[in-house]
Amino acid sequence: MKNFLLSITIIGCYMTLSSCSIKPHNNTAKPIAHSQTLIQNDSNEDKILVFSKTNGWRHKSIPSGIAALKKMGLENNWHIDATEDSLQFNYENLKKYKTLVFVNTTGDILNSQQEQAFKRYINEGGGFVGIHSASDTEHDWPFYAQLIGGHFKSHPAQQTATLKVHKENNHPSIAHYGDSFQKFDEWYNFKKPVVSHVNVLLELDESSYTGERMGIKHPIAWYHHFEGGRIFFTGMGHTNETFEDANFLKHLKEGILWALHKTHVALNEKGENLLDKDLKKWDVWMGGVHTSVDLDVEKSKDVKTGKPLGLNNDPKKVFSIIEEDGEEILKITGEIYGGLTTKNEYRNYHFKTQFKWGDKKWEPRLNDKRDSGILYHAKGPHGAFWNVWMASLEFQVQEGDCGDFIALGNVYGDVPAERKVRSNGSPYFVYSPTGKNTPLKWDTGFESGQASKSILNENPNGQWNTLEIYCLENESIHLVNGKVVNRVKNARYNVAGKTIPVNEGKIQIQSEAAEVYYKNMTITPINNFPKKFHKL
Repeated sequence: MKNFLLSITIIGCYMTLSSCSIKPHNNTAKPIAHSQTLIQNDSNEDKILVFSKTNGWRHKSIPSGIAALKKMGLENNWHIDATEDSLQFNYENLKKYKTLVFVNTTGDILNSQQEQAFKRYINEGGGFVGIHSASDTEHDWPFYAQLIGGHFKSHPAQQTATLKVHKENNHPSIAHYGDSFQKFDEWYNFKKPVVSHVNVLLELDESSYTGERMGIKHPIAWYHHFEGGRIFFTGMGHTNETFEDANFLKHLKEGILWALHKTHVALNEKGENLLDKDLKKWDVWMGGVHTSVDLDVEKSKDVKTGKPLGLNNDPKKVFSIIEEDGEEILKITGEIYGGLTTKNEYRNYHFKTQFKWGDKKWEPRLNDKRDSGILYHAKGPHGAFWNVWMASLEFQVQEGDCGDFIALGNVYGDVPAERKVRSNGSPYFVYSPTGKNTPLKWDTGFESGQASKSILNENPNGQWNTLEIYCLENESIHLVNGKVVNRVKNARYNVAGKTIPVNEGKIQIQSEAAEVYYKNMTITPINNFPKKFHKL
């Protein structure tokens, strides 16, 4: 095999990124000085690795694709290394790059150690862009199958087809297209329907061409946030001419910029309703199954360490939409620990919803308070915490404790709080606008990972409550029924040996052994905190 390395120079990109009734740690260590430098820029932020190894069909357009990316790099001040050497896929090398671009790769191109390095890279926030036959790659690797979204099966003859543009997904890579357009290329059919956790950008109109079709919805370009990374795929790119097409190059450039965290998918300026009958804006991650559940799967009495059911595998319909008095309501049975997770990450927003408790409770919390939670700025892979939830900040939803703050995993922050001491000598913290900024994380050197709300402002069980979270950059404010009850500052994330500021992430709604209902769930962009909070 001939290995080659091409390099050109560029500048940096910007990377960002429960109600778990956690018992206080028996942590007697003195608090350390938490003055970590938050990493926002480093010398490697701007690097892209272009990979074009093939172990199957080799596209004649690969040199054209690499040349187009080199030119794009010069125009956008990117530094690009291009290689076909799979030995480059080791952790120490991959962590130098902000995004990987697979240009018409095919076949089995990574060994098991290289796959693990790739997976770790994605889990730690790396970007990935796949072009055309990147979907004809690593057919036997389940992680890659979920990442790429669809695996090549067949294609009709090369021809012109009409592509529908999914403008509702508001991604910068399709902003320059109209509602539809025509394009000549080689159009792939996929072995299975494209995975449901992607956001479709372009869809083939199967009536516009001849030959073999999928016979169902036929996405051909999409993006998603997957296991910590940003993933962009476009099915165009078979021909040399495609890499000379200005519209395609704009599409590809914007996909790369998004994978680099330099651009974002903007919220509708008027806000968005997050709930619909099909939960189209959400995925489900289900955790371990308790032995009391009537389900023929591996079970455990300790659901915190049990084998997760995984992504979009909810056989007991723990999460569903019901209709009540003409309203669409999210019902969470609570029977299995899990998280309803937004497909998108959000930044600078006002989240608002109503909730009330149901009657049912389940093992392992039959004798405990009803418990749920809203997790936000959720980062990294699913199941990082108790094999169920992502690392995140939590707005606690629990009887008598709504609005508490809990740090889950390696996402944490500071709360203005008063330090208090229980009768057994253990410390705890209560939010106070005039309190000392206190770093909170369940880890050695921290006294606690939780701050209680300042006041109890819940309605009685069975009545609806209004919960709100205002997030602006790496600060957030918790409200219960219109009253500020908590505040988090300096949100941050420990990842890949660095501490980075957190100002965006997914939102998760927990299932944690209690029946609970949510409605009127909206998210609206903000540029500043409302004036009424300035006195805080």
